[in-house]
Amino acid sequence: MAVCLITGASRGIGRAIAVKLSEREDIRNFVLLARDQKGLEETKSLMNPKKRVDVYSVDLAEFEEIRKVVDEVVRRFGSIDYLLNVAAYGEPGTLLETTIDVWMQTYLVNVHSVFFITREVVKHMKKTGGKILNVAATAALSPRPGWLAYASSKAAVIYMSQTLSEELAEYGIKVYCISPGRCATELRRKMVPDEDQSKIMQPEQVADVVNDLLSERGDCLDGQNIIIR
Repeated sequence: MAVCLITGASRGIGRAIAVKLSEREDIRNFVLLARDQKGLEETKSLMNPKKRVDVYSVDLAEFEEIRKVVDEVVRRFGSIDYLLNVAAYGEPGTLLETTIDVWMQTYLVNVHSVFFITREVVKHMKKTGGKILNVAATAALSPRPGWLAYASSKAAVIYMSQTLSEELAEYGIKVYCISPGRCATELRRKMVPDEDQSKIMQPEQVADVVNDLLSERGDCLDGQNIIIR
């Protein structure tokens, strides 16, 4: 049965996706990655108890640790069939407010880690085919003064996804990209602290779309940036 690896699974959209996909019959094994061990365990407790769920408390910026996790998962299960890059980092700030540390951390998590874990997974996935889903944001699609680092990093994710969709097609790998709009997550609360999150999209609604994309119904939607509002 299929193996699904999800980053950023300790909360928000990553958690909602893990819970939703655990209802599927075709995915038996889940590997959840995030820094927050407690959050990962909470996500696991919400998932289908009939599924095997392995959690790894790792920092996605620690590339050698990520490599070890990927290799260990492949040794244990034989393949990785789904890779979902959900983890994200953001700090609001204009050009003059954004420090180099914030800029580097934003790109490290939102872009560089996506590149690295995707490369490591594809080394194995190219033998069997599979599906990769990257989470960008509608912030990448129009000017967002005050969100320079975050918005530009998510624009990079969109382009990366579109390029990889064509580059990896020869291996039977489909690459999807979603750009959620305003969604009630902790990251959104940090970016827009005064917003009433009860009146905007919820992570579970994004998870429903992801579930469809990763089923046969989504086979013709790879390579596109799917906006979810």
